[in-house]
Amino acid sequence: MISVILAGGKGLRLWPESRQVRPKQLCKFIDNRSMLDHTIDRLTYAGSDKIIIITSEDLQESIESVINQRPDSHKIEVLSEPEGRNTAPAVGLALSKYATMTDEVMGIFPADHHVMDSDGFKDTLQKAIEAARKGHLATVGISPNRPETGYGYIEKTKWEIGQIPDVYEVKSFCEKPDIETAQSYLSNGKHLWNAGIYIGLVDTFVKEFENHLPDIYGRFSSGLDNYLQSYSNLPDISIDYGIAEKCKRMAVVSGNFGWCDLGSWTALSELYEPDNDQNICTGEDIIVLNSKNCIVKQQEKTVVLYGVNDLLLVETDDVIFISDKNKSQEVRSIVNNLQEQMRHDLI
Repeated sequence: MISVILAGGKGLRLWPESRQVRPKQLCKFIDNRSMLDHTIDRLTYAGSDKIIIITSEDLQESIESVINQRPDSHKIEVLSEPEGRNTAPAVGLALSKYATMTDEVMGIFPADHHVMDSDGFKDTLQKAIEAARKGHLATVGISPNRPETGYGYIEKTKWEIGQIPDVYEVKSFCEKPDIETAQSYLSNGKHLWNAGIYIGLVDTFVKEFENHLPDIYGRFSSGLDNYLQSYSNLPDISIDYGIAEKCKRMAVVSGNFGWCDLGSWTALSELYEPDNDQNICTGEDIIVLNSKNCIVKQQEKTVVLYGVNDLLLVETDDVIFISDKNKSQEVRSIVNNLQEQMRHDLI
């Protein structure tokens, strides 16, 4: 399988840890290794024999620095976008080099997701590959364990595809819901979290682009150099909207492998075990007294919490960030404010 890792995102909601020069896919939240490293390891374990990383030009050097430290660097290729045009043009960038390898399976993966069960992930991918070889474009859906409003959902039908266990026809893609809708999704058993993973034959991807995004198809068909030259004229559209929601042979594999999208600071509760007062602490010198439901990421200074609840505290080399934990989804607005103040040193 050719694995395409989309690694051009900025991760603004994880500021101040995530910065322009070191976005979240390069941050080391687990085992002192980057999210990108963990993603590459996971895909290699699952059987990928070729890995392509799509990133931005300003991140290419940082990404290559990470790759060059790996013993399997010779299997990994980095392609950079001249500018960000969303995920469909990014996938087209990979196809501009590999569109002729029609019978190969290609998978599209985010760079910044966390998976706890690598064997379960591998098993899920094998089912997706089997569906792909039957002519389907397959996506991965995660069985929800809570009414989550921060994820998109996939509604599955009751019909399994081709006698492959846990593989179903897709009925619809659903936007991020409100809490009442999320609760109904959890209880009805028909909805899965959208993990943003797509797997199909290269030929299937090419035909779907030809049918639904002909502007991108016409340009990647002419090769890499021509594609890059026309990049600024490509439509700014995601592969979700541009391809997946229009595909007539869309399959979803129901997976349960301890997945989370590290999209905001509250997602650390998926990575670390809380204490008895539901505090999440990462760092070596943190003292918590009479405090509940806090998140602390400590780096150098001793952090002491006393008598506070629902607090978020993140320490980096140059910033100490303190916020109401329940407003962690709004961190992006802080970055926007810093841009308005021309504080580029903090972004």
